[in-house]
Amino acid sequence: MATHRQDPASASEDTLRTERDEALRTAARLRAVLDCAHDAFISMDAAGRVTAWNTAAEQLFGWTGEEAVGRLATELMIPPRLREAHDAGMARVRRTGISELSGRRLELTAVDRNDREFPVEMTLQLQHDRGEPIFHAFLHDITARTTARTELRQERAFLQALLNSLDTGVAACDSDGRLAQFNPAMREIHGLGPLPVAADSWAPARHLVAADGRTPLEPDQVPLARAWAGETVQHEEVVVCAPDRPPRRFLANARPIDAADGRRLGAVVAMHEITDTYRAEMLRRCRHAVTEGLAEAVTAREAAMAAATAVAGGFGWACAEYWEVDEERHRIVRAGSWHRDGIDLAGFTGPGPLSFSIGQGVPGAVWERAADIWTNDLLGDLTDPGRLPLGHRLGLRAAIGMPVHCGIGVAGALVFFADTPVGRDDDILALLRDIAARTGRYVERRRAEELNLALAAARRDFNRVIELVNDCVWSVRFEPPDGWHRLYVSPGEYGVFGGQLPSSDTFAHMMTEHIHPDDLPQFRHYQQEMAAGRAAEFECRFTGFDGVVRWVWCRGFPRFEDGVLYLDGIATNVTERREMADRRELLLAREQEQVRRLQELDRMKDELVAVVSHEMRNPIAIIAAYTDSLLEEPEFAGRTELGAIERTSAHLLHLVEDLLDLARFETGPALLDPRPLRLDRLLRQAVEEHRITAQVDLVAEIGPLPVVSGESARLRQVVDNLLSNAIKYTPPGGTVTVGAYADREAVTVDVTDTGIGIPVEQYPKLFTRFFRASTAVERKIKGTGLGLAVTKAVVEAHGGTIAAAPGPGGGTRFTVTLPR
Repeated sequence: MATHRQDPASASEDTLRTERDEALRTAARLRAVLDCAHDAFISMDAAGRVTAWNTAAEQLFGWTGEEAVGRLATELMIPPRLREAHDAGMARVRRTGISELSGRRLELTAVDRNDREFPVEMTLQLQHDRGEPIFHAFLHDITARTTARTELRQERAFLQALLNSLDTGVAACDSDGRLAQFNPAMREIHGLGPLPVAADSWAPARHLVAADGRTPLEPDQVPLARAWAGETVQHEEVVVCAPDRPPRRFLANARPIDAADGRRLGAVVAMHEITDTYRAEMLRRCRHAVTEGLAEAVTAREAAMAAATAVAGGFGWACAEYWEVDEERHRIVRAGSWHRDGIDLAGFTGPGPLSFSIGQGVPGAVWERAADIWTNDLLGDLTDPGRLPLGHRLGLRAAIGMPVHCGIGVAGALVFFADTPVGRDDDILALLRDIAARTGRYVERRRAEELNLALAAARRDFNRVIELVNDCVWSVRFEPPDGWHRLYVSPGEYGVFGGQLPSSDTFAHMMTEHIHPDDLPQFRHYQQEMAAGRAAEFECRFTGFDGVVRWVWCRGFPRFEDGVLYLDGIATNVTERREMADRRELLLAREQEQVRRLQELDRMKDELVAVVSHEMRNPIAIIAAYTDSLLEEPEFAGRTELGAIERTSAHLLHLVEDLLDLARFETGPALLDPRPLRLDRLLRQAVEEHRITAQVDLVAEIGPLPVVSGESARLRQVVDNLLSNAIKYTPPGGTVTVGAYADREAVTVDVTDTGIGIPVEQYPKLFTRFFRASTAVERKIKGTGLGLAVTKAVVEAHGGTIAAAPGPGGGTRFTVTLPR
């Protein structure tokens, strides 16, 4: 078998032919694919001539493939106005080999065979073949999309214009809960810019509070947040409290925005302002509440507090008070107060008494200015003695005061306090002025009614009292020259004048006929004084209408009313008094005679005591002397009888000396021999001598004393008497204290014991002769009852005083005061 060898050139040609056929088949398949594509496919060479143009391109631009291939793309699909820019771009690519548009989706305006311009979306790819750029582009008509986009843009513009024109605030959030829409009305409501805000920070960022105007809304309570969570909110009342702006009240409606497939796209809220409506309703409610309060009040104070409470409660203020100017118009006094539940104003409000002078605090300033006060600065605008700073510390921030006028001027003040700043509001001021005026009229009317009731009650009480009085109370009107017209005469006229006084013009003449002739001059003088408008009185004998002569005492008091002279007076039957006066004069004369005789008897008694004492002194002295002589004899030295005689003689001698001393001091000036002496030395010496035998604790509290003038022996007698009594009436173990001190006018000596004491009712009798306290008598303590009488006489002879009082720890304190 023979082997055939193929020529290499022929083999290469076959390979090329095979590759060409494959390339043709690939190109055919590619053309088939491109012809089936929905997007137009166009290829261009570096010069911009079309090298490929599929079926979709023919349908899109109206040019067949045969017509398009080989022509410039600029002529086929670029609008004339854009061709220059297109050619410049192609030249830049040829020059640089780079296209900035390659690989991007572009929206362009194209033109078809009929010069119809329409939008297309093009994707451009740049390739290089043998160093030359080749362009491939896919295009499709986006007229529907552009139209829809334009319509959507127009709809959005329309919707935005609509939202911007609404006076209702509208806000919307996206699916993430962030604000996506915030129309101008909503921005104006909150006073903030349209910055994106998350739903959970909506309440604090937009200053939302609950319908009570005070409670901040929690993030999940905000209507938009609730709608975003899936809730539909209808007519939710909220308040916007933006800084430095008055609160505004809104009704909020919110609902979620969901897609057809149930996805949450966001939420929307609309806020319609009802501030004016709410205020009008509040004003109406306040007026209604005030009317009800005034209608139900019994007193003027209740009416004023009812009005103040209605206003403060209606506007949500913290506190309301009613103040009244006192009768003397010196102070304005808090008559009632009210505070809102849940607020602690302890120490600021309450039923306790509180008053200010004119100009002090809010009520005092209202009283002084007689005008309303509205302030948000409690610490700077008013003069206040500490109450407004306390209120500021308790959270109060605003004060409103309104005067309550009546016939006498400012009768009181309505005062309100708020715990938030309150902007001055003319509508509220008008309401408060109306309420204050109505309250003032009510107060004036009630005051008049109360005065009428009080006057009627006083008149009844007056008549009741007058009926029980035996005097005759009268009132007349004087008409010159001598006309006296009776206005009122009490029932006592029967007991004074013996019958009813006439009411005619003969009043004065009738009185003249019944007055005793000797007393007529007094009556004439009385008439003249009364006619001259001066108070006068007289006493006369009056022959009554029943024929009985009585002594009558008349007093008259003039008063002028509208230029007319009125006389008010009282007439008293003093017949019994005159008779009693006569008897009293007789009894007084008899009593004076009896006193004179008693004084004479007392003088004779004193003389007898002095004579008897003097006469007893010598026999007692002789008995004492013989007793001493007998006791010196050995055979009588131990006889107890002689000791008893000696003690009895000494006691009698001491008693006689006291009686003689009292007689000397009471019958005339005492014969003293005063000399300068050191009283402190005398007191210490007496204390030391008594300490020897005393069974009590003797304490001396004697400081340096000035020199006094006195008789040493007599003053020592005073000190010895006081010390002896104190020791005698103090049980063993007790304490007797002697104190002395001096001031610029006198030297004072105190002797205080802790003994048995003296009943309080017996102190006035303590310095009388022979008086002994019941405590001493009950304990059978011996004594004459003359020591303190003598002591008092000696002290008074030195120009001093002596007094006794209960001691601080029981017992008795004697106090002697001597002049320096």
